[in-house]
Amino acid sequence: MHDLLMKSVKALAVAGLTSLAAATASAQSLKLGHITPPTHVWHQVSEKIAADLATASRGKMKTTVSPLQKLGNEAQMINLMQSGAMQLGVFTVGGLSNREESFLAWSLPYTFRDVEHASRAAALPAAREMLQRLEAHGLVGLGYAFAGMRHVLALEPVRGPKDLANKKVRAFPSPIYNDWWSANGAAPTALPLSEVAPSLTTRLLDAVDVDLDALVGLKFHQQAPNLTLTNHMAFPAAIVVSKKYWDARTDAEREMIRKVVAEAEAWGFRQAIAADRSNLDKAKADGAKVVEADLAAFQAVGTQIRDKYTARNALIADFYAQVKGL
Repeated sequence: MHDLLMKSVKALAVAGLTSLAAATASAQSLKLGHITPPTHVWHQVSEKIAADLATASRGKMKTTVSPLQKLGNEAQMINLMQSGAMQLGVFTVGGLSNREESFLAWSLPYTFRDVEHASRAAALPAAREMLQRLEAHGLVGLGYAFAGMRHVLALEPVRGPKDLANKKVRAFPSPIYNDWWSANGAAPTALPLSEVAPSLTTRLLDAVDVDLDALVGLKFHQQAPNLTLTNHMAFPAAIVVSKKYWDARTDAEREMIRKVVAEAEAWGFRQAIAADRSNLDKAKADGAKVVEADLAAFQAVGTQIRDKYTARNALIADFYAQVKGL
């Protein structure tokens, strides 16, 4: 009887160790990277994804969120995701357009009235097709996140394109941004966000193309107080998963991740819409001076850029047509 009891105890112990080993093996330490500061709405979306994945997986998926390109710039992070060394990312559509050109459609000037309008476009067939095309580049696109609309913050007041003649404007490193600012007479200059404030202080830059979320979070208006509300472009990011990581997941895990991201996407839209309104008040209260703009002059330049890009890519043209039908 004693021997039988001891055998049972040993069997239970072995079973327990086996279960513990299986649980440990199934635990996943995930990395999520993006380029914005911790105050930014994209970081908030990232943190929500991390928290909700932990809850939905009962603690098996533990995600570390790294803001301000601590894991590298976007090109480097995409390489990490392609190798499976990084599992999740929130990447600008401008950065992703280097892989999939159609993402430039989001940067067509004067296509969106505001963040709410742009967020509704995320559900359009053309917008979802862009995400699907990322699989050819080792990424699985699951959703979008928005920042505020783009404006001009400058050392000297900018009322129209004529005030930008030969001015150095920090612009996102993308062909459509370069074309937009060049068409306005400016000299587009690519710089990391971390270098913008000192470059404004030393007058290596005259102005910056910026959303209000980044402006308030990084306080660029303390160096360049003149804010022109040009509202010229939307600025979304795509929420992506490493295809290598995704393909190794079970169907149940993939469905769980999809659900978590879809909920974070919808939550992020609401946050971005509210933030774009409140950030303007915060910027003005903190010393930003709003400059009245000649929007008609900027919009005329925008038409030229839209025509150029819709003519060169069919999905960009489809997206623009679908947005106009919203």
